Amino acid sequence: MTATATLVSPRGGKAPRRRPAGANRGSSVLVGFVALLLIGMMLAPVVYIILGGFRSNAEITVDPAGFPTVWNWQNYLDVLGSSVFWGQVANSAIAAIATTVFVVALGLMAAYALSRYRFRGRGAVYALFTAGLMFPMTVAITPLYILVRSLGLMNSLAGVIVPQIAFALPLTVIILSPFLAAIPRELQEASSIDGLGRLGFFWRMVLPLAVPAVVTVGILAFVNSWNSYMLPLFILNNEAAYTLPLGTQAFASQYSVDTARVLAFTSLSMIPALLFFSVFERRIVGGLTGAVKG
Repeated sequence: MTATATLVSPRGGKAPRRRPAGANRGSSVLVGFVALLLIGMMLAPVVYIILGGFRSNAEITVDPAGFPTVWNWQNYLDVLGSSVFWGQVANSAIAAIATTVFVVALGLMAAYALSRYRFRGRGAVYALFTAGLMFPMTVAITPLYILVRSLGLMNSLAGVIVPQIAFALPLTVIILSPFLAAIPRELQEASSIDGLGRLGFFWRMVLPLAVPAVVTVGILAFVNSWNSYMLPLFILNNEAAYTLPLGTQAFASQYSVDTARVLAFTSLSMIPALLFFSVFERRIVGGLTGAVKG
């Protein structure tokens, strides 16, 4: 007879079996392949649009998915030389910057009060901001249009900026609140002993410590405003006030026959948001990670 050895854990049970190294390697390869496949599916339309701007209409008609035989820079030069394009860039920049500034400022103040102070109705207010995440602008577009028209903000960037601020605040407050709540209260007590008031503590201590979260919500607000299409579509009827997404649609309708030029216009309109998001991608991930931990 032969004795069979059995692995026993220190707690008296059987020790858990370890997965073979080959299985872990195989799963990693599968996950990497799926990730590359998804990345390729997302980047393919972007690459197609950018390359299409360098082609001629004849090339696109003969081979829609081909590469440029001769790189035609004239399509991009025509768009960059257009005053209409730069006017729409300015409108989008004004709307995005104004939205970002007010969202960050108002979100910081609201999150600071909700995370650092106890008062009656605090839970209801926080629940109200949380419910705002489940209330998309698509549902509210008709009453929103009526409200903006009643306020006399039609055909103006203010009519776009104010609703964007309102719909961006819930996510901003949800992200900022854990960061501000994580600041030690001992630090606030020590600053009060040194003669620093509540506002002084907010400006000198809270803001520097909350920079990662502030950058995150600022980037999200800027990119969402830059890419906003539905709200400007309902509010802006004057071409002089068009933002880039709305201007791209109008340009595509006006030059529907000139496909290459339309692709060039579309490429230039989305490049700023892509660059902005790519540069600050780590900030966004870091800020959201901190919000989840909090």
